[in-house]
Amino acid sequence: MVKLLMIADDFTGALDTGVQFAVRGARTCVVTDPAYDFSQTKAETEVLVLDVETRHLTPEAAYQRVFRAVRDALGAGFTCIYKKTDSALRGNVGAELTAVLDAAGADRLAFLPALPKMNRVTRGGVHYIDGVPVAQSVFGQDPFEPVLASPVAEIIGTQSKTPVVLHPLGGVQPEDRPGIQVYDAESDGDLLDIGRRLGREGLRLCAGCAGFAAVLAELLELTGTPPGMPYLVPSLFVACGSVNPVTLRQMEAAEAAGFPHVHLTPVQKLEPAWRESEACAAETAAWLEAAEREKRFILDVNDPAGDSRTEDYARERGWSTEDLRVRISDQLGHLVQRMLDGGLDATLLCTGGDTLLALTRAVGVAELIPVCELDTGAVLTDFVYHGKTYHIISKSGGFGEPDLFCRLARSLGAGNQEEDAVC
Repeated sequence: MVKLLMIADDFTGALDTGVQFAVRGARTCVVTDPAYDFSQTKAETEVLVLDVETRHLTPEAAYQRVFRAVRDALGAGFTCIYKKTDSALRGNVGAELTAVLDAAGADRLAFLPALPKMNRVTRGGVHYIDGVPVAQSVFGQDPFEPVLASPVAEIIGTQSKTPVVLHPLGGVQPEDRPGIQVYDAESDGDLLDIGRRLGREGLRLCAGCAGFAAVLAELLELTGTPPGMPYLVPSLFVACGSVNPVTLRQMEAAEAAGFPHVHLTPVQKLEPAWRESEACAAETAAWLEAAEREKRFILDVNDPAGDSRTEDYARERGWSTEDLRVRISDQLGHLVQRMLDGGLDATLLCTGGDTLLALTRAVGVAELIPVCELDTGAVLTDFVYHGKTYHIISKSGGFGEPDLFCRLARSLGAGNQEEDAVC
């Protein structure tokens, strides 16, 4: 039986790629422990998705973490490795792909970075987002991990000396040379054709994002009976930890459609001691009341447009951008936990992998089972906390159309008919 390990560098990526197997009926489990013991994997698990949380590590640290995972998984009997990369090529792409090759003792790895459903394609060895070279897109201005080049070989080459072999779409195939084999693709059909040409042996070690993962599920025949759709509470509570402009536009559209929208102050999102204050108790009670009354709510770590209070607050204390990232995600995760403890009854939506991981750690959850996609890149899963099952939608910050929150709220039955018409 095929046993596939998928290694992701952040939590939302683990879910939006793992769900490609779950919806086809493959027995899929997502775990968040980078030091996971593969010998403990349940016998019935066909696809294990491991979030190694390397997006923000140094290339050297990311290499070591991925190397260990691949080495140990192969030693435990896994037959295929899929290195999930960010669809905008953020993070330690070169270091991690090289780690897979080195740990497996191989000299070739197929890499298909395209996600055509989100208009992210590879053409002539250059990666494009909505028709724009990735370094010129919003991902080139990411405050935490900006993409500074658009040619895939250049992105890999900043972290790795492994040769890169480019495979043009429909062109003359290059000579058979070892290295990271980068394939152009502009449609799901392209991904399927390439996967078929690679064959079972070529798919034993491969890499890409959710786009090729969907193809891989079919080619490896990892299919069965999909999970059923659970009942979802008809109320949407958004915990926004993403600073991506795509998510900012989604929040603007939702606020215009009537979503209550709270911007956390610097103290509220950066100071752990505030969680124990009377002020916090009063604020969370008010948020709970608004969420219950309106059936939709946004709790947002971003400052209002033109407001630099958080930046000023951090600068006064000598905090780095990384300090901010860690503090904010941890605080937001604990605030959502406090809302759950206070009786929040809603379907949760978390934007950004850091936010989701912080929440699962706050509630003591280390394994999740993805259910389905409610929208492209918007993955439904669930977790049990204090004996109650909560349904949560995860979304990468850069995914989705501006009206995504409104459409999700409508699908849950939130709001009255007039408000639905506005959405």
